[in-house]
Amino acid sequence: MAKIKILPQNRIFIIYTHTDTQETALIVHPIFTRIPTLERGDLEQAIDEAAGLAEAINLEVACKMPVNISQIKAGHLFGKGTRDNIADAIKEHKPNVVIINHTLTPVQQRNLEEQFEVKIIDRTGLILEIFGARAQTKEGRIQVELAQLNYQKSRLVKAWSHLERQRGGQSFVGGPGESQIELDRRMIAGRISNLKKELEKVRQTRELGRKARERVPFPVVALVGYTNAGKSTLFNRVTGANVFVKNLLFATLDPTMRRIELPSGRSVIVSDTVGFISDLPTHLIEAFRATLDQTKYADIILHVRDATQNDYNAHKRDVIKIMKDLGIDYDSDERIYEVINKIDVCSEERLDDVRRDAKFEDNILPISAQTGEGVDNLLEVVDAFLARHSKNKQFDIPVTDGKALAWLYQNAEVIEMNETGDMNEVIVHIDDANQNRFEGLFPYAAHEPR
Repeated sequence: MAKIKILPQNRIFIIYTHTDTQETALIVHPIFTRIPTLERGDLEQAIDEAAGLAEAINLEVACKMPVNISQIKAGHLFGKGTRDNIADAIKEHKPNVVIINHTLTPVQQRNLEEQFEVKIIDRTGLILEIFGARAQTKEGRIQVELAQLNYQKSRLVKAWSHLERQRGGQSFVGGPGESQIELDRRMIAGRISNLKKELEKVRQTRELGRKARERVPFPVVALVGYTNAGKSTLFNRVTGANVFVKNLLFATLDPTMRRIELPSGRSVIVSDTVGFISDLPTHLIEAFRATLDQTKYADIILHVRDATQNDYNAHKRDVIKIMKDLGIDYDSDERIYEVINKIDVCSEERLDDVRRDAKFEDNILPISAQTGEGVDNLLEVVDAFLARHSKNKQFDIPVTDGKALAWLYQNAEVIEMNETGDMNEVIVHIDDANQNRFEGLFPYAAHEPR
């Protein structure tokens, strides 16, 4: 589990400890009986998802406990009778941690820990734990630590036992001095400021990398979707890569990119990204924006959906919401195709339901990333989409500029070239992405072919 440690020189570290002893968890899933806006989806699947999150950080689930809430209690979330029932379950199962599958306020979390005398973690904290344990790249680690500290700074009262202490003033006639909690908050604020600066440098480097890729004539195909929908399995299937794949939520955190050839011989870059989830913590959306923003620049977006899930439509809404936060209009963006995965274990009735609820029927691509069924058709559709967005353009290039001419020969289909004095009139068949790349690299006047 995660612990925060403050060392000298205001250095703050989030430390993840793993022991050989299997730790256990009790999952409490609130059911808001009179607050429909807080209730979503299939109950059994929602509880199983919480269990999957716990198992993702090697917690053994000792008990899953749905509880009804007719009215939210400000101090504890639950009423006294429900708290008594939870306390009985804790005595029976003796878990190391109690997971509340909902967002808790700092006061609620502290009060529940005081009453139950066991570590309490809410849904946001649990997701942050997973991200902290899984992030591998420098960018990912910075993003997670930033999100963790933003989450923890409001929970200092419950997090550390030394917060009641006061540090004496330097003056004999001064006040009691600065409280330890104020010092800790100031140190966290300083660390957050430093992390934001580091992350901005990473973003600038990533932006330079993106612009460098624009000089390479490869369209980008982005895989997005709900966590554990099969994105990494599909990524491995089409690229031959060996990205970590396991039946775990958030098995992939750090983005991975590979170059492949489509049936026409066209080269593209396939990008595997972090999965989405319902109630994704705001801290994480903001911290991972540098990574998620790359989806905006993709030439085609494949939304991988798990057709076997009862909550597949709720999962779709969660994905749409996050994409909207990124500035992508799901309903109008023609780049988006829905890849319906796991058809090898999905009923025809379910597939019919998915097709009926789809944005555009033509944009539905049923596949099995596990067996490979439908993947060849998916690649052909991607190929055809990129071809449709190709057109004939004319570029006037100085005869002395061999670099620009070579770029067009390599990255587009040269249809005709005429030399007129000191200029070459070059007519090419080129897609939108490569046209933008070329005009960015070689800002010459472009004309419609005569």
